[in-house]
Formats: sequence, C-alpha cells, structure tokens
Amino acid sequence: MATLKDIAQKAGVTTTTVSRVINNRGYISEQTRAKVFQVMEELNYHPNELARALAKKHNSTIGVIVPHISHPFFANLISNLESSAMKKGYKILLCNSKDKQSKEMEYLEMCISNRVAGIILCSKYVDAKKFSKLNIPIVNLEQEDSFNAISIQCDNYEGGRMAAQHLISCGCKKILHFGGIAGKNMPADQRAQGFTDVCESHKVLSKVVLTDQSAYGTMNYHGVIESVLEENRDADGIFASSDLIAAQVVQVCNAMDIKVPEDVCLVGFDDVYIAQLTTPTITSIHQPIRKMAELSIDCIDKTLNGEVVPSKITLPVTLIKRNSTKID
Repeated sequence: MATLKDIAQKAGVTTTTVSRVINNRGYISEQTRAKVFQVMEELNYHPNELARALAKKHNSTIGVIVPHISHPFFANLISNLESSAMKKGYKILLCNSKDKQSKEMEYLEMCISNRVAGIILCSKYVDAKKFSKLNIPIVNLEQEDSFNAISIQCDNYEGGRMAAQHLISCGCKKILHFGGIAGKNMPADQRAQGFTDVCESHKVLSKVVLTDQSAYGTMNYHGVIESVLEENRDADGIFASSDLIAAQVVQVCNAMDIKVPEDVCLVGFDDVYIAQLTTPTITSIHQPIRKMAELSIDCIDKTLNGEVVPSKITLPVTLIKRNSTKID
C-alpha cells in the first residue's frame, strides 16, 4: 500500500506538500496540486479518513440537518452547500429529519459521534445548548439564534416590507399574507411583521393567515388557500411566505377562476426555480441562498482555523418582478 512518502518521492515534493494538497490547506500551485493527484491515482492511494479524523479531532465532513429535502428552498440550499463545501475541501453529511424532533436529535448525536468538522442546523427543534461545549462550530441557518452558535439569516423583516410596498404600488387595497406556522416561532415570521407594518402605515386592509404543521409537513397548502380565498373574495393582493405556497396560490386561483394578476396580484418569497415555472411567473423576494450557503461553510472553516467570525450575519433581500404583479 502506497504511503505519503511514496507519493512525495514520485511527485518530487515533500511529504508536507502532499499533506497540504490532501487537506486543502495553504497555498499550493495548480501544477503541483495536479501532479500530486496524478501520482495518487497512479499508485491507487486513498487517504485514511478515520486516521485523519482522530489526528485532527474531526474529519472533513460537515453535518447538515434539514426538515425537508424536497422543499424547493432546502433543495436549492443543499445544492449550494455541497458546492461551497467542495471548494473548501469538505464533504456534506446530509440528514433529512422530515421535521421530526426525535430524528433531528438522533442526527445531531450521529454527527457528533462521527467527529464532523461542523454542523449546519436548519431546525427549530434541536436544542444545541448542550452541544456548545464540544467545540464544534455550529451554524444556525434561518432559525432563531437562541444559543451559542453562528446565526445566518436574510433580512426577513425588510422582505415583508418590500412585498407589501410592491403590492400597494400595484393598487392593491386588501392584501392577504400566507405566513408562518402557528405556534412555531421562526425568523421568517418577521416577514409578516414587515408586511403588517407597511399595510398599517398606508391604511391598507390586510390579513395574516398562519398555516398549520400538517400543511408544512406535506407541503400541501391548497385547502387553506381555497378556504381563505372563499372568505375573502374582495382580496386583490397576496403575499406568500414561500414560492412553494405562491405556486399553489396560482393553481387555486386558476381553479376558482381568479385571474393573476388581473384580479389579484401575487408576491412570493425565496426566488427559487419554481417561481419561473408557473403561468404567470411569480414576482418574488430574492433570498440570497447561494451566499448564505457560502457563508455557512466559510464560517465553519474559519472557526476551525482559529479565526474570529461574527455571531450573527443578516443578508439583504431584493424584489424580483415577474408576471404575477402588474409590472410598470
């Protein structure tokens, strides 16, 4: 079996250089990097991940715990996390809890027992306070920053303000907001607060509709959307807290012979790909998912290297106009 020394001798470099290439640490020229990898392939060399983890007290894997993998937001986030991790020399250990508290705690324990380099939490349930003394970098992504972790969020309040202001500029007089989950406090709830503040300041009628856990779990909002629209036939604007909900608003409106945007204007949130697949396409508040993923990986990497990182990062959002609102 080939060793680091064998690789170094054949590549004409030091064992330290080979180690730096394998661990993606320090500056290495592309020519040297390519040569080392070529020799590793020729000698069929594979790094001993377990030995490396024991030596460093962690491996090159970052645990990611999400409540759904099929939800458009999380699917986009996971893809960007994997790409960002690869650039930094890490791999992703993906854990899909299906929004069950018991599974999230089980996955968190599994990440720790497997000596992961860091953990990215997209979970409401996990109480990570008891893990804060383990010196594992934890990123709390779009969740309440209620414990000693790095919190990364978008500016949810401003997103809600932008949505309301745009709908009012479209001439809307009564606006509905399909918001967060009843009884489950999350940073995304600030979208409703921003929306409500703008509507009140403009004296525009508004109503915030909270969804339930079952709708979130199944990602099926048709029932609540239809019921609310039946009770509010005079509503002429809708702000949905996700593009997934907004896409289902388009479907329900079509079934109820409500035209978008002629009868009701619609704004979603996230700006994921589904917003471009409906007819009409959906105006959305763009959440910088790629940047959030890059920062999550970067914060873990910097923490492991002894660098100081902010305890909370809030990223700006933007309005992307499409055909579900009356574009000037």
